[in-house]
Amino acid sequence: MTANTNVSDLASASRTRRDLDVIIVGAGLSGIAAAHYLRERCPGTRFAMLEARQSLGGTWDLFRYPGVRSDSDMYTLGFSFRPWASDQAIADGGKILDYLKETAHAEGLDEVIRYGHKVSEARWESGIARWTLDVERTYEDGRCDTETLTCRFLFMCSGYYAYDAGHAPTWPGMETFGGTVVHPQHWPADLDYRDKRVVVIGSGATAVTLLPSLAPRASHVTMLQRSPSYILSMPQRDGVAERLRKWLPAGVAHRLVRTKNVLITLGFYNAARRWPNAIRRVLIKRAAQQAQGHADVERDLTPRYNPWDQRLCLAPNGDIFKALRSGRAEIVTDEIAAFTPAGLTLKSGKTLDADIVVTATGLRVQLMGGAQLRVDGRPVTLSDTVAYKGMMYSGVPNLASIFGYTNASWTLKAELIAQYVCRLINHMNAHDADTCVPYLRDGEHGELPAIGLTSGYIQRAAGALPRQGGRKPWVFYQNYLRDLRLMRWGSVDDGAMHFERRATLPRAVASSDLATPC
Repeated sequence: MTANTNVSDLASASRTRRDLDVIIVGAGLSGIAAAHYLRERCPGTRFAMLEARQSLGGTWDLFRYPGVRSDSDMYTLGFSFRPWASDQAIADGGKILDYLKETAHAEGLDEVIRYGHKVSEARWESGIARWTLDVERTYEDGRCDTETLTCRFLFMCSGYYAYDAGHAPTWPGMETFGGTVVHPQHWPADLDYRDKRVVVIGSGATAVTLLPSLAPRASHVTMLQRSPSYILSMPQRDGVAERLRKWLPAGVAHRLVRTKNVLITLGFYNAARRWPNAIRRVLIKRAAQQAQGHADVERDLTPRYNPWDQRLCLAPNGDIFKALRSGRAEIVTDEIAAFTPAGLTLKSGKTLDADIVVTATGLRVQLMGGAQLRVDGRPVTLSDTVAYKGMMYSGVPNLASIFGYTNASWTLKAELIAQYVCRLINHMNAHDADTCVPYLRDGEHGELPAIGLTSGYIQRAAGALPRQGGRKPWVFYQNYLRDLRLMRWGSVDDGAMHFERRATLPRAVASSDLATPC
């Protein structure tokens, strides 16, 4: 083989690496599901996974605060194709991360994940029916450069919030505080809270998780909330699952428990929407019984909204109530007036002494991993689009994204979307189509918010989110069974999705074989 042949082969291999059929952005739970189904249902598809961080796992690799755990059972948060084997139905973050790493390795995804690859811009060009991606590459030693990749189909699996920073409000006097202020999204590994007075600001899932996790070692923990959330106690272990695993193969037991939990969760959600006052009374009564007088029921445990207007907070084995009963923790419902050198002054006039303040104040919503999208030179404004089947966007070709359920496990919707994308790609290949794009038909509108929660992080981002319509396929159902029927068995060519064949296209789009330094 001649030197010229070697150079030619290397250039060809480089172009093949840079022009792909599918690019998956994100190597967390959603990305792993997407890659699994592409391999299984679209054999021969050339794809890569781009991960901005230097490790896989997404949320479960990022969040390292004490007690971080799932707030869905692992029989539905885990993958349908890899049974959850631990005896913890509500699992801690470390076990979930191990599960994701084991799954990725078993699926052979190590060879397709490109770490330190952050997509800054993605441009669709109709003339060549390709997405062109500008990618910022960061190496483990800190070096960086940029490269250009192209693909026929872009699959965004990068979650819904910014990884670099959470929502961090400021208060008067913060600069005078003599202690430590931390955000759970970037918890310092060396933070010593032993025998310290800790104030956790917030009332969402993170705050409800932190209070019982910090209480055994801290001197005292105060959860400071402006208003309460619903807190639902659940056993950390699933007795039905444990019994079924003794008598049935792991896969069969997993499917049965998964089905059981889907039906229970969906039934509870539907009951809460249909009879909100009755479910509200039940939830508050149960919380009051477990608090046993260690919280003011009306002030500290009675939310101002109906169940499932915001996501419920989970307390495995009632851990938050055990912490309250121990006397090492408390809930204070009030608002911050100012920080002081010694802690916080509240609007009621009360003061809270603190050595550490944790701002569990929520996420900063960011779709598409922060990448700017363009279609034929025009910027895509997601708030001007209508979501198609909760996964694509009106007028945006050959792009899907994963956004899971807000009332159930994220993975349930993630797998449905991944399976549907495979159906879509196979349909395009079978009909020699290059482009698929959803369009609103005459008389269809998208005027409703895509996500109906009143949670702070959703309301702050309302102006940046896509809309939904009033009928399928433009509705976010928040109903796994309805979506299952629509996405697994519904027609791909449904009248809203348009398929087009362009002129004869090159298999690979020319791009520089050399990366450009940052």
